[in-house]
Amino acid sequence: MKKVINTLFSVTLLALVISTASANHHKSDPVVPKSVIHVVTVSWKEGATEKQIQAALDAVVTLAHEYDGITRVWIRSIKTQGDKTHAFVMEFKNEKALKDYAGSDAQLKWYETYQAANPRSSTFDITN
Repeated sequence: MKKVINTLFSVTLLALVISTASANHHKSDPVVPKSVIHVVTVSWKEGATEKQIQAALDAVVTLAHEYDGITRVWIRSIKTQGDKTHAFVMEFKNEKALKDYAGSDAQLKWYETYQAANPRSSTFDITN
């Protein structure tokens, strides 16, 4: 009986050590960052000009310079699907930076340019 209990204890302890080591591995893995990416796919309003569209995308870059919580942006779509003609990505430092961004003065200022082309968009926020 003691042997069975010792074996069960050893197996449980080993499983705990392995799962902890695996979890810790991902915490410090640069391939698995804790930043948040905010992915937006866009269909512009009918009649939106190239100038309005480019202004909205350029404003994403300006926003990143003005809002401390955004670390990087991507604005050039290589491939899109369905009725979405463009996409852009904002990388936020962490989930708090994304939450603080929502409704911020920086977001409201950016919306002035973005909404001029009156897009229909879908947003995905992703992290590890």
